[in-house]
Amino acid sequence: MSLKRLEVERRIRKHHTSPKEVSGLSKIAERDLADSKANNISYDRKFATAYNAILVLATTLLYCKGYQSWGKGHHHTIFEAMKIILGKNYNELADYFDACRIKRNITDYDAAGMISEKEFNEIFKEAENFYDFVKRWVKEKYPRYI
Repeated sequence: MSLKRLEVERRIRKHHTSPKEVSGLSKIAERDLADSKANNISYDRKFATAYNAILVLATTLLYCKGYQSWGKGHHHTIFEAMKIILGKNYNELADYFDACRIKRNITDYDAAGMISEKEFNEIFKEAENFYDFVKRWVKEKYPRYI
C-alpha cells in the first residue's frame, strides 16, 4: 500500500498545509490531552478525548505529507496512512490506535461504561508518547511547518 494507492482509492486527497494549521493541530492535541485528565468525567469520555488527540496527531503526519483523509472511514484511513508514512516499525502502534477507534465508536454510539481505568491509562500514556514523537518528527522532517 502507498499514499498514491490511497489517493487512487479516493480515501485521501491532496492537501496543502501550513505552519498555522500544524500549530493548530498541535494545540488541539494539547487541549485534548489536558482535558482527558479531568476528574469529573467518565473513563469513556477520557478515553475518547485521548483518542481524539491521537487522531489529530496522526492527521498531522498525513498533512505534512501533502494529503488529507476524506470520505467514509476516514479515521481508519488515517491509521493506514500512518503505517505508510512511518514504516513497518509503527504498524503495531497504528493497529493499537485503530483498535482504540473501534472502542471509541462503541462508547460514543452503542454503550456507556465500556472503558476501564486501566484502558484509559494505557491510551493516555500512548497519546502522550505519540504527541512527543510527532512534535520531534515534524521538527526533524518538516521544519518548514514549525
